[in-house]
Amino acid sequence: MKIDSQAYVKGSVEAIAMYCRAFGATIDEEYAFKAPDGSYIHCELKVDGKHFLSVSEAGDNCEKETVYQWRTMAFNVYDLGSEEAVRNAFAILSEGGTVIDEVGPCDWNECCANVIDKFGVFWWIAI
Repeated sequence: MKIDSQAYVKGSVEAIAMYCRAFGATIDEEYAFKAPDGSYIHCELKVDGKHFLSVSEAGDNCEKETVYQWRTMAFNVYDLGSEEAVRNAFAILSEGGTVIDEVGPCDWNECCANVIDKFGVFWWIAI
């Protein structure tokens, strides 16, 4: 199992360029997904060939009062090994929390989910 951090920002292209300059990071092209407007849906940065940080464009709903609030920071827990492990973690993290995306596939993982736990921590969990 692995965990990493993700920043949700307005201006993801500019932020990624800044982080690359500040930390000598590079974009991991295998895990860089752009939206039609050119912003990043998800982009992973590497330093010295190792994962450093994930960055995503904060959507418009990040500024609106909704049933949940987007977090600037998120924890990404992946390589859980099986769909069963993802579903188990999802069930536990969902207790008293807010489900953002149910367990299912996304563009870059066959089984993942997004949930804000009852403590306000945003989690992306995946195989």
